[in-house]
Amino acid sequence: MNKALAVILAGGKGSRLDPLTRDRAKPAVPFGGSYRIIDFSLSNTINSGIRNILVLTQYKAFSLDRHISQGWRNLFVNPLGEAIHVVPPQQRIDEQWYRGTADAVYQNIYAIEKFRPDYIVILAGDHIYKMNYREMVAYHKQNNADLTIGALQVNLKQAKHFGIMETDANSQITGFSEKPDQPQPIPGDADHALASMGIYVFDARFLFEQLCQDATKNESAHDFGRDIIPSIIHSHRVFAFPFRDENKKVGAYWRDVGTLDAYYEANMDLIAVDPLLNMYDNDWPIRTYHPNLPPPKFVFSETGEEGRCGQALDSIVCPGTILSGGRAQQSILGANTRINSFAEVHDSILFDGVDIGRHSKIRRAIIDKGVRIPPETVIGYDEHHDRSRGFTVTESGITVIAKGEGIEHFADTALADY
Repeated sequence: MNKALAVILAGGKGSRLDPLTRDRAKPAVPFGGSYRIIDFSLSNTINSGIRNILVLTQYKAFSLDRHISQGWRNLFVNPLGEAIHVVPPQQRIDEQWYRGTADAVYQNIYAIEKFRPDYIVILAGDHIYKMNYREMVAYHKQNNADLTIGALQVNLKQAKHFGIMETDANSQITGFSEKPDQPQPIPGDADHALASMGIYVFDARFLFEQLCQDATKNESAHDFGRDIIPSIIHSHRVFAFPFRDENKKVGAYWRDVGTLDAYYEANMDLIAVDPLLNMYDNDWPIRTYHPNLPPPKFVFSETGEEGRCGQALDSIVCPGTILSGGRAQQSILGANTRINSFAEVHDSILFDGVDIGRHSKIRRAIIDKGVRIPPETVIGYDEHHDRSRGFTVTESGITVIAKGEGIEHFADTALADY
């Protein structure tokens, strides 16, 4: 694996996650209380033995850059040739920002060549899963492939959102369609299609050749799924690698958290008694930046009808959080949050530094960092009322409150910082 370089594409706008992406890149959006979305791709890379990583950024990348600086750079030993670099657009090739996934890599060929890799592992920075890329690189070498694509079986109704592959008996790809209106099902399984995970292993020299050829085509969208892959499947050795989950659970866990509803559901997966995504696996840890904070605290246990009790049930509670006579159930409470007396939080995600005022009632909500909910506020019980206050309400009825949306904020800007 010392001949492999990981390139993580982390520059998408994440517009479908707005308002959570108004101030941060999509891969930097908090997940599961303590983590950022990009921590999964980074952890998979480290756990797979890849010790050189380029993270290609573009939009609103400050918080992502800071997160990697605080939580990831100390894991690499520079004198041994290990490194992680956050690479912003540099306009080395032309004066345009990245026009597609292939163009993002093409514009950074100079940086990639500095590592002299034999294999380049290209990853998306916005998916939730566990996977050993070492096995995929070995599979790539075994098949003497030019390109190997991570493959996942998806429901045929969802397949139109993916690049869909057709393969022969040896898993060599014979057809590829990017987000087709009528996806081709897997032979013998009319309910599922074989989808690209957006994970690619290329021979380095072959990749450079294809990117340079694609850059000369004015009609190209300069995208791996739309242009590069369809142009090579009939002339080169392109294989599908079946997704092998490192999650130690029955079935494969992979989530695209590209929409607010999908993001909410993936977070809620974590609070199950036996969650499908195993975050407590010491053999395949998910790493992140952990600030120096005190343990969570639960105070007041008064009895009686009007008694107050600091309590959290079926919930994730991060360090620094105080339940001061308030109650949380089936919720994720980020670091430094506070739920004050007689307040109730149900089925919700609170980012770091959120303060829930006394007697407030919160249900099925996502509340961004540093937001202060005034006393006696009700959120998530009346969609029309939530929308009238300017809040985002998703198709499934999740109320999302971002910074600056009519709710009082902490004066301490450090808590609300990205």
